[in-house]
Amino acid sequence: MVLPIVLYPQPVLRAKCRVIEQVEPRHHELAANMLETMRHAHGVGLAGPQVGVDERIAVIDVSHDPECVTYLRINGEDADLVSTMPIVFLNPELELGRDKELSEEGCLSLPDLRAKVRRPAGIKVTYQTLEGATVVLETDGLLARAFQHEIDHLHGVLFIDRLSAATKVGAMRRLKWLMKEWQEDPA
Repeated sequence: MVLPIVLYPQPVLRAKCRVIEQVEPRHHELAANMLETMRHAHGVGLAGPQVGVDERIAVIDVSHDPECVTYLRINGEDADLVSTMPIVFLNPELELGRDKELSEEGCLSLPDLRAKVRRPAGIKVTYQTLEGATVVLETDGLLARAFQHEIDHLHGVLFIDRLSAATKVGAMRRLKWLMKEWQEDPA
C-alpha cells in the first residue's frame, strides 16, 4: 500500500526516533509499504518519520544505478549491489569516512527542492534486519549518501540542515515558496 509522505515542516520529521526493540508483524508490513511508497514516489530511500512513524526503520534501493558505488562489502565480503537491493534496515549505527564529496540531494518530504550537500564519501553501517540478523555494510557513492540521508531522518535531521550557509539561504527561500504550493495542492 502506498502511504502518504509527510511533508516539511511536520514535527515528526524532527523526531529522534525510537529504537525497535522487538520486530513485530507490523514492521514487516510497514517495510513493504515503505518500499512501495518509495518506488511510487521515484525515490531511492525512505525513513520511518517520512511516513509518520517515529521508529528507527528505513529502506533504500539504488539498484536502478548499478555503477553508483565503487565498492560494497557486507559482513566483510564483497557483494553485488543489485542482488542486495532493496535494503530494509533497523536501528543503524554509522561510522563515517574522512574523505568528503559534494553532491546534489533531494528528499521526498521536501519535493522539488534539491541542493548540493557535502558528506563523507565512504561509510560503514551496522544495522539489524527484519529477520533479526546484524549486518555490517561498507560502501561509497550513492548508496553511502542514501544511508547517511536516511539515518539523518532517524535523528530528526534533514538535508537542508547540512547545507553550507550560502546554499542554505537560497534553499530556504525556495522552500518557503514550495511550502505555499504544497498547501494549495495537497495531492
